[in-house]
Amino acid sequence: MRVTFDHSQAEAGNIWTFFFKPAKPIQYTAGQYIELTIDHDQPDDRGDHRWFTLSSSPNESLLSITTKFAAKDGSSFKTALKQLVSGTEVVMSDPMGDFVLPKLVQTPLIFVAGGIGITPFHSIFSWLAETHETRPIRFIYGVNNEDEIIFQTTMAKAGVHATIVVSQPTDAWGGERGKITAELVLGLQPPTDDSLIYISGPEAMVMSLAKDLRKSGIERRQIVSDEFTGYSAL
Repeated sequence: MRVTFDHSQAEAGNIWTFFFKPAKPIQYTAGQYIELTIDHDQPDDRGDHRWFTLSSSPNESLLSITTKFAAKDGSSFKTALKQLVSGTEVVMSDPMGDFVLPKLVQTPLIFVAGGIGITPFHSIFSWLAETHETRPIRFIYGVNNEDEIIFQTTMAKAGVHATIVVSQPTDAWGGERGKITAELVLGLQPPTDDSLIYISGPEAMVMSLAKDLRKSGIERRQIVSDEFTGYSAL
């Protein structure tokens, strides 16, 4: 489908959200993803399309994606994305994917986000806040530094408390430090047999954490993952 670029906004120094208007309302489930294609001159070897999780809620009129930009030597796609002008049409696939809330509202949930992997959770938290639905959620959010912490207002509206872990903190940071590990996840919220652990973030981080959780006794059926390629692990 074709969508029209509406506007963008900065979430942090190198993290931006881009908003698109569909020709007609699109039905999707919070946490799903899309493929975005932007035709541009001289695309590099990474091509003219990317996969993005929607950071918007299904209740919102605009579709949004949130992404992180490299400090230098970014791809031609990301450059074209940053240079979009309001009113420009681009191609977006229908939303898809199963990184979504379980049907049973009482299922204990442990959400783990690494960096830009917060985007599907932002979609879910926005939807929860708008619908006033409550879920038993424990949220662990890892970033490189304090400047990359985003979407705190949405977390508050959804009634979700985040345990934030900073891998390269300043001396002023008073929260958790280091990297997200299986020991940290299981120590903060010991899971039950019916708990589900959702992990979203850079591919290497997600695969490593899922592997360590399995070694710690978590069943494969309890882990739901969403890997972001092209991003370095925290």
